[in-house]
Amino acid sequence: MLELEHGFRIVDVAGRIEPEESRRPRPGIGGAEQFEREMRQAGITRALVHPSTREGSYLKVNNAVARTTVGRPLVALARLNGVRAVGDGPTAALRNFTSSRGPDHVSPEDIEQFAYDERFGGFALDPAEDGLPDEAVLAELSAVSQPILVHGGERFPPSAVAESLLDGAVPVVLAHFGAHPLRRDLMAEAIDLLDSYEGLYLDTSVVRYRDPLERAIREHPDRVCFGSGAPDTHPNVAVMEILTLDVPEDAMKKVFSNNPARVFDPL
Repeated sequence: MLELEHGFRIVDVAGRIEPEESRRPRPGIGGAEQFEREMRQAGITRALVHPSTREGSYLKVNNAVARTTVGRPLVALARLNGVRAVGDGPTAALRNFTSSRGPDHVSPEDIEQFAYDERFGGFALDPAEDGLPDEAVLAELSAVSQPILVHGGERFPPSAVAESLLDGAVPVVLAHFGAHPLRRDLMAEAIDLLDSYEGLYLDTSVVRYRDPLERAIREHPDRVCFGSGAPDTHPNVAVMEILTLDVPEDAMKKVFSNNPARVFDPL
């Protein structure tokens, strides 16, 4: 794929890598070398990365991803899991009533360790896949006040993010406009939440639709961050989706670099 030519400094808040991708060969898995090569093609100068979904604890793979970023234009996010099920149904309610944190679940001590480890730039959370942390862990996340990239969508919609994570103490970047897979109604709901929560930001990864992207950037130019969604999307495609929007150039600069750098210090 040809390299893009543009005059922007671009940083990416939504990359995913597998530190030993050859050991987990399946679609949707990319390694650091592939991602770095595609970043250069798209003109991306820095990127946040977190590991792919897996069973059990993320402690070892978080550390492996952090080691992989050394010497590269990448910053690791520590991926978290939790014991609480998401959803309003009886199954989730029963699980949440009877379950307790196990050795494979993230603990408040883990949060403190990650927060003060300079290799990590914040946290990544996918409650639909990994569960939601319990109250003690959420309290520690609030105390350390590190930004969190939260994957949102049908199984964990923007309303659930607002209810469980938007306490005002922690910057939350809601991936995919909280609308995976491509739910326009959830995109609109997430944009509406920006009026009520100053600590909420949206990332553009795999949004695809022009109208919600342009609406969010025009109404809240300081609250939208560029995310590629790699390896599911080539960074070239993600960058072009923003470059072709009908929004002011100054707003594009905010989306591509100013906003992500304001939320995540290492960027």
